[in-house]
Amino acid sequence: MSRRIPVTVLTGFLGAGKTTLINRILTEQHGKRIAVIENEFGEIGVDHELVIGAEEEIFESCTVRGDLIRILTQLRKRRERFDAILIETTGLADPAPVAQTFFTDEDIKEFFALDAIVTLVDAHHFDREIDQSPIVREQIAFADIVLLNKIDLVDERELARIEQRLLGINGTAQVLRTRKADAPLDRVLDVGAFDLERALAQDADFLRPALPFEWAGLYALGAEQYALRTGARVHEHAAQPSSQALQQVAVLLLPVDSADSIDALLPLATALFEREALALEPLALLPPRQLAQLGLKDGAHYLVQLERAGYCALFCEHAPEEFGLRLTGATLLQERRFGSHHHDPQIGSVGLEEARPLDAHKVNDWLSYLLQSRGADILRMKGVLNLKGESRRYVFHGVHMVYDGQLERAWSTARRSRLVFIGRNLDRTELEAGLQSCVA
Repeated sequence: MSRRIPVTVLTGFLGAGKTTLINRILTEQHGKRIAVIENEFGEIGVDHELVIGAEEEIFESCTVRGDLIRILTQLRKRRERFDAILIETTGLADPAPVAQTFFTDEDIKEFFALDAIVTLVDAHHFDREIDQSPIVREQIAFADIVLLNKIDLVDERELARIEQRLLGINGTAQVLRTRKADAPLDRVLDVGAFDLERALAQDADFLRPALPFEWAGLYALGAEQYALRTGARVHEHAAQPSSQALQQVAVLLLPVDSADSIDALLPLATALFEREALALEPLALLPPRQLAQLGLKDGAHYLVQLERAGYCALFCEHAPEEFGLRLTGATLLQERRFGSHHHDPQIGSVGLEEARPLDAHKVNDWLSYLLQSRGADILRMKGVLNLKGESRRYVFHGVHMVYDGQLERAWSTARRSRLVFIGRNLDRTELEAGLQSCVA
């Protein structure tokens, strides 16, 4: 059978930049012939006529899933006229019904492949829209790729804070910054982001559970004392962080022998972050290899000093720009940002990992129960499972109460189950217990 037709679902709130992106796709010389479907689920009085806007582009509108299936079936008969399909949802639409179409209809599954859900986010109006409209959170939660648009209207510190909040909602989304939706089209179209096998091949850590810290920096220090300052502006015109409600933050200082990669320190840092934090008073010296709790009132600062000149890594519970953190006078050699470990108050993501093999029947029973009891709250779930007695990886996706999984290629790395759930009010303890119950 020939390669399935890739389908990109484009979503985003009103004014986020969807039309700008579509106009780019339809006018730029990218070498692809694209059929565009304007999807208006839930609206009334839409004309469903097929309009040929150009020789290589097709435009249609639909209001219900049956319309979408009918149109896709028609487009399949014109397969030679296009290379990919783009479905645009309205700014107030939940993308779930569109995504579910590619799980539930066998003919659609045979000829079409959901390539990615791309969500545009307006950086300039982000806080107002996400606080006032629950659909914005859901659009982010469903996304494989988030285009953080209109970045020219927001300063760097604010952008970094928004990115952390985006990752707090959807820890596996890829965030791309754009002006006037100017993302390279090869980062948006035919990228295989919904294809878990392809995503893992490109990034082995794609499904890795969130770490208990959001940032780490590797520094070169002399033997003198350094000030670890908080709460100050990066430059004169920078806005103060909107998360000034932060009253304290956990940090960890790790002296290291060489300027090796931060990645090698992650297991130790993760283990130390699980211990009780030592509360420090301002001007106190940060103890090495001890989780410390810093108070942030009135821009308090603390002291860092090594026994001798060398290197150290600093791990922070929150991103530095959230509380104006900087280690003055020190040379920053590397920095790493990690997915936010704290959830949005309404929607967040939970990552789980298990090295022991799982029983296929227990997994099926657990996921079935989970979708029946919590399906309305689980917006998306995805994972790769290590099943006992099976040499191949079991890859699955779920959208609300619709679930699909299959055996893929043989394991080429250490066998380990990894799952991510994205939804409302998720109970990590409950999900961890459910996974444990599936161990063979």
